Amino acid sequence: MWKQHFIETTRGTFEYFTKGQGAPLAITHYFSHFDARGNLFANPFTEHYEVFLINVRGAGNSSPVTADEQMKFPEIIADLEAIREALGFEKWAFAGHSTGGMLALQYAVLAPHSLTKMIAGCTAASKAYASHPESMYCADNSNFARIIEIMELLNNPATTVEERQKYSYEWSLMSYYDEEKLKLALSLPNSGKTNGRALDYFRKVEVKSYDVRAALTNITIPSFIFGGRFDAQCPIEFTYEIAKLIPHAQLTVFEQSNHHPYIEELEHFEAFVKETIGIL
Repeated sequence: MWKQHFIETTRGTFEYFTKGQGAPLAITHYFSHFDARGNLFANPFTEHYEVFLINVRGAGNSSPVTADEQMKFPEIIADLEAIREALGFEKWAFAGHSTGGMLALQYAVLAPHSLTKMIAGCTAASKAYASHPESMYCADNSNFARIIEIMELLNNPATTVEERQKYSYEWSLMSYYDEEKLKLALSLPNSGKTNGRALDYFRKVEVKSYDVRAALTNITIPSFIFGGRFDAQCPIEFTYEIAKLIPHAQLTVFEQSNHHPYIEELEHFEAFVKETIGIL
């Protein structure tokens, strides 16, 4: 189990969980609630880092969101910076997957002086991914209408726990290369329940203006970019785009994965994580 902590900062109180030993590495996600079960994406990093799994504002027992503007990318980065400072770290590494990867890119753009390295995967540098026909979030994709329906249902307080599990499974299955890997994932201790309000704000507001492509060319910190060959959320070409834009970025493609290579190709992902520890 992961160890629960609370930290008082200049921007509020934040809940986080720690596990592992080594250099500090922060992990979070735009719209997920974490708890003491940890997270399947974060787990491999605990073999080489002291991992700080953070609940952003409005998630878990962290300070609540009192205004929608607090869910903007720069505001989340400002919160993470306040947490880092309160913990007493001059710098730390940051890793993110999916919208957590977007936060990683934003962090490297807005506060590179605070990072030893950046690890981002199965993500995109702009809203363009949502217009790609191979992305389930594109209106031209065959799964799009159903996904929007599922999102609305998950954000509806009247949706029962049993219904949420059913809808979440259906949504998740669209993002797996092999259904057996999804079943395996569901059998393991894990947290990351969807924060409906944050998800709703992300897809209706924040992602509409998201584009850090031009700024990526200025990143100089060590950057490790990864993606699944068959990613149905952020198609692999957006992984290639990020790696091309960031000078000297190290690119890893998981050839038998959709959106979750840390589950679908765990041994390969563990090897990838080990490759990131050489630069402190």
